[in-house]
Amino acid sequence: MTAPAPLPSAPITQDVLTLPRKLPEGGKVNIIGLTRDQLRAALIAAGTPEKQAKMRLGQIWQWVYHFGLRDFAAMTNLAKDYRALLADHFEIALPEIVTRQISADGTRKYLLRIAGGHEVEAVYIPEENRGTLCISSQVGCTLTCSFCHTGTQKLVRNLTPAEIVGQLMVARDDLGEWPEPGAPKNETRLVSNVVLMGMGEPLYNFEGVRDAMRVVMDGEGLSLSRRRITLSTSGVVPEIARCAEEIGCLLAVSFHATTDEVRDRLVPINKRWNIETLLNALRDYPRLSNSERITFEYVMLKGVNDSDADARRLVKLIAGIPAKINLIPFNEWPGAPYERSDWERIEAFADIIYKAGYASPIRTPRGEDIMAACGQLKSATERARKSAKEIAAEAGL
Repeated sequence: MTAPAPLPSAPITQDVLTLPRKLPEGGKVNIIGLTRDQLRAALIAAGTPEKQAKMRLGQIWQWVYHFGLRDFAAMTNLAKDYRALLADHFEIALPEIVTRQISADGTRKYLLRIAGGHEVEAVYIPEENRGTLCISSQVGCTLTCSFCHTGTQKLVRNLTPAEIVGQLMVARDDLGEWPEPGAPKNETRLVSNVVLMGMGEPLYNFEGVRDAMRVVMDGEGLSLSRRRITLSTSGVVPEIARCAEEIGCLLAVSFHATTDEVRDRLVPINKRWNIETLLNALRDYPRLSNSERITFEYVMLKGVNDSDADARRLVKLIAGIPAKINLIPFNEWPGAPYERSDWERIEAFADIIYKAGYASPIRTPRGEDIMAACGQLKSATERARKSAKEIAAEAGL
């Protein structure tokens, strides 16, 4: 393995975008994020005859989620009086793009404003054969993982299903990915994969994430299969089986250490559900969700968790679990109390895992120049600027 080439010195671009439609007032129901059952019930409550509700639901769903339409008046297969009824009772409202930054490597980071004036970040990562959108599930985070910039921001609230689904729709807006009505079908997707790896712990917002993913996975709309959705958790053990049964997406686990002593410092949730308890919960996940394997995320921290002994312990710990291990070079941020492991050390660690029979790709850092890489997301207005000494003290270092 060889180290990735350094990023080219192309300039970072940033612009300010606003959505064409601001959030309407007057208590209208936002269609975005409602499940099919919820939307059908809302249509009936607004005056849609019950016998027509299923058909109307399908028509509206396709306009909103397949074509990305925001204007009821343009839903041409609906009668004019029905379009007026929809406009009186409903809205199609998305988060507002405050800023969009484009990295030298093509990565896009969106700062999005949601209800209450809060902000979250989402990141689009283009690759040769796919495009991955990293989305957030909470404003802030409760987990205080000591290596993660997001973890230094206090939790404000959970995102609603509308705010979660809206991140995908905003990205598709920006990328110009919505199909034209009547145009030949094109299966090429710029956003082909979604990862719940942005701000927050998805399993602490389980219902919101579940309902949002049901919308995203619906085959008549956004239509991303469950195998193209990965949920990342730091180890909320009671919700892992529920995630398999009610969402069924792929699972990634922020593991990052091979002893409870070290993981307690890096991922404090380990004090509640330790490594043994977490691994016991993970052993059934591939069977319950019909997934092929679990991804173990492992950030490489110099002199902390990157020894040969750590690599060998990791292999023993996950024995019997269908898995791959993503090795993540630490993405530094202002005030971070850690350093990235040397490249030779990362390669040696990966080699031990590979020889034990596990895939061990080393993730190429993306979007570092715009603070869009893994562990760097943190909304600007909620940012608590802490010194390295303060962060280290909180982590018990």
